[in-house]
Amino acid sequence: QVQLVESGGGLVQAGGSLRLSCAASGRTFGSLFMGWFRQAPGKEREFVAAIRGSDTTTYYADSVKGRFTISRDNAKNTVYLQMNSLKPEDTAVYYCNTHPPTRRYWGQGTQVTVSS
Repeated sequence: QVQLVESGGGLVQAGGSLRLSCAASGRTFGSLFMGWFRQAPGKEREFVAAIRGSDTTTYYADSVKGRFTISRDNAKNTVYLQMNSLKPEDTAVYYCNTHPPTRRYWGQGTQVTVSS
């Protein structure tokens, strides 16, 4: 069983940066393929970025490529999402989960609001 807790969201102006963290507990997650997802009001939850546990290969949605960076610290059981050059359309609740996601692992997420 894995429990995931997201943090680091907030209100930021367009062009600003935020770093999200996802702390995992319950078991070591070094081998898990982990991802970040987001859900904007009135929209479906969508994939943002993912990182393999085995070789830390990363993957990104086209909409965030070049602006967001996913990373992990297996010693701390934590996955990060560095978000730069934020845009109003990045406003959403951000969640971490395995990739592909495991239904029972969805947490509360962390709200990111980007003002224009």
